[in-house]
Amino acid sequence: MRIAVIGSGAVGCFYGARLVRAGHDVHFLMRSDYRAVRDGGLIIHSCDGDFRLESVQCHPRSDDIGPVDLVICSLKTTALDVAESLIRPCLGPDTRILAMMNGLGVEERLADSFDARRVLGGLAFICCNRGEPGHIHHLDYGRVAFGHLLDDPAEVTRVAAIFDEAGIETHPLDSLKQARWEKLVWNIPFNSLSVTAGGISTRRILDDEGLRDLTRALMVETIEAGNALGCRIDGPPLIAKMFANTETMGHYRTSMQIDFERKRPLEVDAILGEPVRQAHDAGVAVPHTTSQYGLVRFLDRLNRGEMTRYE
Repeated sequence: MRIAVIGSGAVGCFYGARLVRAGHDVHFLMRSDYRAVRDGGLIIHSCDGDFRLESVQCHPRSDDIGPVDLVICSLKTTALDVAESLIRPCLGPDTRILAMMNGLGVEERLADSFDARRVLGGLAFICCNRGEPGHIHHLDYGRVAFGHLLDDPAEVTRVAAIFDEAGIETHPLDSLKQARWEKLVWNIPFNSLSVTAGGISTRRILDDEGLRDLTRALMVETIEAGNALGCRIDGPPLIAKMFANTETMGHYRTSMQIDFERKRPLEVDAILGEPVRQAHDAGVAVPHTTSQYGLVRFLDRLNRGEMTRYE
């Protein structure tokens, strides 16, 4: 399969590299790491075994890639406004678009620009970060749950199969919407608290009694909102699973924490803002989540110099 990776960060590079090893024709759109990867290859430091791609088909423009069978869109949601222009040159008559991004409303935004039948979601459960240019660190997990925006099982099976053949654990989803809300049960508390509690790891959050209680409260609010919007999330076992999985991660730095440290725009709206809006529209009060949304949004602007401390 001919594949384009649009958004070659940690997630895009890791899964794209695994697909290269499985024999697929993968092309990476790269910006900051372009020269390093072009000259030195792509190095994956993985808990499942390190490997290196000596020669990588990387490109500074998506126009250079051309039409493909599958676009893996793993941009930050802060770049959704430019996703259409980056994906469009890679589109053929039967191209499918797999959104491997955090947050809520991602697939719907892509469907505003492209036919909804083309759009799928891939929810990656992985501990993975970028290192120096051309280096990806895969720390734990790696499974991907696949859903289709229109919940077409044939579309899910077709795309999931190529990941499965690459040795990646895959799970088909009956409802992409429910899976998005279930993932938010982890993303909302841990991403937001990693910033508002002072730039701390998941281990620090779990070790503090007050932060652990707030984490649970945020999880409960997320589940109540998702269920009010038509999901059927069984709260207690999911919360227990989220805590148990996070206990194994050690001092894991969330993507929002890393972006905050590097003064990059945070995925505030997709991870916090959109869930809050949908909860309010459904008549569900989410006071803890609303507070975290306001705090993260404020700290993001302050951190990136959009305001000063003394304005």
